[in-house]
Amino acid sequence: MLTWEELEASCMNCNKCDLCKTRTNVVFGVGNRSADVLFVGEGPGESEDLKGEPFVGRAGILLDDMLRIIGLDRAKNIYIANIVKCRPPNNRDPNTAEREACLFWLRAQYKLLKPRIVVCLGRIAAMELIDVNFKITRDHGKWHEKDGVKFMALYHPAALLRDPHRRPDTFVDLKELESAIRGLL
Repeated sequence: MLTWEELEASCMNCNKCDLCKTRTNVVFGVGNRSADVLFVGEGPGESEDLKGEPFVGRAGILLDDMLRIIGLDRAKNIYIANIVKCRPPNNRDPNTAEREACLFWLRAQYKLLKPRIVVCLGRIAAMELIDVNFKITRDHGKWHEKDGVKFMALYHPAALLRDPHRRPDTFVDLKELESAIRGLL
């Protein structure tokens, strides 16, 4: 098994799909590499591509606010990664081939991290990690368990910026997540 450093160095040179041709930076992940909680988004946007770090734009600021509400911090007690490590052009959803090409990296991160809780940010991450038939409007905030690991999906912070009416539901989901973290960790 690769170390974190070896995995990241290898990922930085990835050319498994066409996203490598348009990226500025590979967005590997950020946070505590010993964390029990893993947050997974779909892929980097423009700000993330420019900086090389997940969730740093407006959605990242909102995510940090959401984390603070429940006592989490991206540098201290969680790890954040994405399904794909390179920005899809025009911030479109990553296609199936891109997701499949990139899942190796996320799976390797998952094996190294050994999280006890995985939080999917948005529909694409939830469809990839929880259930292909996942519907975010129906299934957000519900727990799913796989091999002793608890999975939950929240609305993606970018979706909350577009539709603030979903924020009360997300607050309830965050409090449920907070309770589970306290009970599990």
